[in-house]
Amino acid sequence: MTVSAVGADIEEFLTWLAVERGRASATTIAYRSDLERYAAFLEDENATVTTVAHTQIINFVRELQGLGLASSSVKRMLVSVRGLHRFLVAEGVADNDPAADVEVPRPPKGVPKALSEPEINRLLNVVVGEGPMVRRDRAILEVLYGAGLRISELCGLSLADIDFDASLMRVLGKGDKERIVPVGRHAAEAIDAWLEPDGRGALEPSSWKSRDDETSLLLNFRGGRLTRQGAWGVVKKHATSADLGDRLSPHVLRHSCATHMLDHGADIRTVQELLGHASITTTQLYTKVSTERLQRVYQSAHPRAVRPAASKEIG
Repeated sequence: MTVSAVGADIEEFLTWLAVERGRASATTIAYRSDLERYAAFLEDENATVTTVAHTQIINFVRELQGLGLASSSVKRMLVSVRGLHRFLVAEGVADNDPAADVEVPRPPKGVPKALSEPEINRLLNVVVGEGPMVRRDRAILEVLYGAGLRISELCGLSLADIDFDASLMRVLGKGDKERIVPVGRHAAEAIDAWLEPDGRGALEPSSWKSRDDETSLLLNFRGGRLTRQGAWGVVKKHATSADLGDRLSPHVLRHSCATHMLDHGADIRTVQELLGHASITTTQLYTKVSTERLQRVYQSAHPRAVRPAASKEIG
C-alpha cells in the first residue's frame, strides 16, 4: 500500500514512533503493517481515522477474528490502532478517541481434550440403578453430552422448557439469548425416567419453598433447584467411578458433543447453533480439534501415511 493510501495522519504517527519514541525499526514496520490493514478497512467503510466510529472499530476486530487470525495477532493490531487514535487526540487532530473502550481480546484458553466415544459410553454406563438420584444423574450426563449444554444452562432448565412431543428443549444461554435444541433419544429416555414418580416425584417436598424450585427440571436431594455446584459434583463423582479423574468436567462433555458431531460429518453452522456460540470463530476451535484427531488416526492407521514403501536392493 502506498503512503498516500495509508494516509498522512498514519504516516505522521509512524514518524512520531520512530523519532520521538525511539521505537526500533522492526517495531515501526510491524505498526505500519497493522495500520495498512486498518486503513484498507476504513476505506471499505467509507471512513477515515478522524471519522471512524467506535462500532466500526469493534467490527474491525470481529473481522480479524473471523479471518481466523491468532488472538495474539488481533491483540497486536488493536494495540496499533489504539495507539494511533491516542496520538491523534493528543495532537489535536481528532476530538475524541473511538478506540479507547474497545477491549483487547484475551487469548483463548486451550480447548480441553474431548473424551473418546468409548470413554463417554464408559461414563454413562457407570450410572446404574433406578433410585431417584441415579435417574437424575443419568439425565444430567445424557443432557450435558447429548445437547452440549453449559452447566448454567442445564441448571436453569424448567419443566416447561421441554417439549416432549417435538423432542426439543428451550435453553437460555449467555446474554439471556434463547435457543431451541433437539433432545436425543437417550437424553429423552433419561429425562422421562427421571420425571416418573420414582424419580423426581420422590424428591418433591410436601411444600415447595419457591415457585422456582417447583418448576425446576432438576432437583437436589432437599427438593430445591439443582445448583451449578451440585451439578459439578455429580459429574466429578461419576468421572471418578469411570476412571476419568480430572479429565472430565461439564465443559468437557460440551466439547465432546461438538467434536463427535464434527467427526461424524455435522455442518459447523449447525454445531454453532446447537452450542449457542455468538461467533463462528469459537466453533472453529472444535474444527481444529476434530481435524487434528483425523490426522492422528490417519497417521497411525494408514500403511502409507508415515513411512514410504521400502525400496528393493539392487544386487
